[in-house]
Amino acid sequence: MRHKKKFNHLGRTSEHRKAMLSNMASSLILHKRITTTLAKAKALRSYIEPLITKAKEDSTHSRRLVFSYLQNKEAVTELFREIAQKIADRPGGYTRILKVGPRLGDNAEMCMMELVDYNELLLGPKEDQKGKSARRRRGGTKKKEDVVSTDKVEEPEAVAEVIEESTEVVTEETAPEVIEGATPEVTEGASPEVTEETTPEVTEGATPEVTEETTPKKED
Repeated sequence: MRHKKKFNHLGRTSEHRKAMLSNMASSLILHKRITTTLAKAKALRSYIEPLITKAKEDSTHSRRLVFSYLQNKEAVTELFREIAQKIADRPGGYTRILKVGPRLGDNAEMCMMELVDYNELLLGPKEDQKGKSARRRRGGTKKKEDVVSTDKVEEPEAVAEVIEESTEVVTEETAPEVIEGATPEVTEGASPEVTEETTPEVTEGATPEVTEETTPKKED
């Protein structure tokens, strides 16, 4: 009869049980998450949470007390430097136990035990989902209607801009060809042909003929 006996010996002697819980506590402090059986996790929770509470006061006395339980310098340093600062505002409940399912070999109930403040993988997506759901509830349909309306209004504007640009291009390209292009063909285009091709023929060919014909007549 084990009435009113909540202490779980875990099928081990006192020294074996203390050594096992000390190793599990050190692993939880260093890795922030471990997988074990549900019975061991419940025993570890009552073992490690008082140590985390003592780590809030960083003194030589508290460090020596924690080291007497953990027997691991690296775990004590991690507990007092990082974990104590992160759980400074938390009044208790530093760990969380999540059930995983039965173990294949002996069908023991398994769980995952972790530090609450280091559960960034599970807490981050939940906060994002809450924010997204709140935004959708406020005006998800309105936003969709606004998007549709803006698209319908923006498309004709874009078409009008394209048409205006095309008209401007046509006017700028065709106008000079019709108005300014015809004049240079008559004035600027013909004049160089006459000056360059005909003038040299007249000046070089006609002048010697005139000089040769007129000069002898005057002598006669």
